[in-house]
Amino acid sequence: MTTPQRLPYYTLSPEAYRGFGATKAALEKSSLGKPLIELIWLRMSQINGCAFCLEMHAKALRAGGVPDATLDGLAGWRVSERFSPKERAALAWTEALTHVDRTHAPDEDYDPLKEHFSDVEISDLTFAIALMSAFNRLAIGMRQ
Repeated sequence: MTTPQRLPYYTLSPEAYRGFGATKAALEKSSLGKPLIELIWLRMSQINGCAFCLEMHAKALRAGGVPDATLDGLAGWRVSERFSPKERAALAWTEALTHVDRTHAPDEDYDPLKEHFSDVEISDLTFAIALMSAFNRLAIGMRQ
């Protein structure tokens, strides 16, 4: 069953949408790398239930050579052996910020980032999480 789109937000608010695009373009230059950014975007989209984004990020990760078994295990990353300590730190931060209303971004999720990322990368990671949060809410809210 397909739900009709509520509003074409990208054409109704083109300047705001271009701003999101500019942020995405800046993040593509980040030393975080596209695979890690796509991984955290996929995890956030799983949590938020954005079907459009789930398909888009899973497809991008597969095209980048990420094995299906890794994608299949993403929802259970905490108990999976498929994720590096660096990926685990990024995923924990992603979940903390996705659920910020409950977690309040605790130090136990922030502090491990410093072992794996520079300050610039932590900032970029946080922007990437914030951007996908906005995109998820647009897609879900407007039924993209």
